[in-house]
Amino acid sequence: MNKLNRSLLLLMAGVGIGPVAAAVSGAPLQAHVRKQPFGATAEKGPVELYTLANGNGVEISIMTYGGIVVSIKVPDRQGKLGEVTLGYDSLDGYLKNNSPYFGTLVGRYANRIAQGKFSLGGRDYRLAVNSFGSHLHGGNRGFDKVVWQAKEMRTPKGVGLKLQYVSPDGEEGYPGTLSVTVAYTLTNDNELKIDYLATTSKETIVNLTNHAYFNLAGSGDILKHEIMINADRFTPISEAFIPTGELRPVKGTPMDFSKPMAIGARIGQKDEQLIRGNGYDHNFVLNRKDNSLSLAARVEEPTSGRVLEVLTTEPGMQFYTGNFLDGTIKGKGGRVYPQRAGFCLETQHFPDSPNKPNFPSTVLKPGQKYATTTVYKFSTK
Repeated sequence: MNKLNRSLLLLMAGVGIGPVAAAVSGAPLQAHVRKQPFGATAEKGPVELYTLANGNGVEISIMTYGGIVVSIKVPDRQGKLGEVTLGYDSLDGYLKNNSPYFGTLVGRYANRIAQGKFSLGGRDYRLAVNSFGSHLHGGNRGFDKVVWQAKEMRTPKGVGLKLQYVSPDGEEGYPGTLSVTVAYTLTNDNELKIDYLATTSKETIVNLTNHAYFNLAGSGDILKHEIMINADRFTPISEAFIPTGELRPVKGTPMDFSKPMAIGARIGQKDEQLIRGNGYDHNFVLNRKDNSLSLAARVEEPTSGRVLEVLTTEPGMQFYTGNFLDGTIKGKGGRVYPQRAGFCLETQHFPDSPNKPNFPSTVLKPGQKYATTTVYKFSTK
């Protein structure tokens, strides 16, 4: 092969012709970021899609609208790349459909606040009530519905995307101007690392997460996925999906995933908590010694051999099994998403913490920094 052809092949790999083409050409894969237009919103204008790729062929696409993780493509045990997240092929899908938060960056407060009420510093606050009589995922226009400012990143561990948004004082009823930075990094070890950082001008509450739906098989339901959750306790919910305040042991209940168990093994049991959640839709109290990054969950899909490990600095994780998907949503490639087509592992502080003094605090004061990290690590067995 002459030097000119070799140079062209290297250039093509660098701009993202894809792992199959690069492998055929013999050119080595190179970590890179690819930017492209992805439509526009009527209110905020153009939206861009950034695709992060590493030297192993893994690709993760994130758009500036909602900080949404649009796509995650990772290899199975045969080395074949496949899509492992739920979502849409275009921005219109996210704008026009009553999307169940596919891949969204959630804030200011992930999960629920009872009746949309909380008190802070001697003052009562009222938030939008948008789900079963409570405030959910930041309200009517949470962080999942704003356009973020984006900047590409390169680090010794991989390539990434830094997103920034300033939420003005009073937005969705929350006090304080909240300055937020979220950095997505795709590492050379096939990890999606998410770093959340926020500061405030007034005392406020904050709880950020990502709401990706995973299906490691790439299609069908997720009931045969085997999951381990590193938690001895969970927070049981009321009929309105609000934690009762109890930290209940998982032992002897269908919530016990201390050893790997198929998601579908007990999901249909006549258990009060499963009936209330219509399946698993519960916060787990993670076993932790300190605030360092530690293992929260491990999921294995037996057919594809794909494995997902979740590590986090957060005290809790919401395990949700796509109970409200009902076959009415057509997603990527026109595929219909039936009930339990995907599962979520949302690292977080606990739901309704502002109204539960015994839960870890979500209060952020001026001069303090909100800083958490979560890692989704992909591999095969």
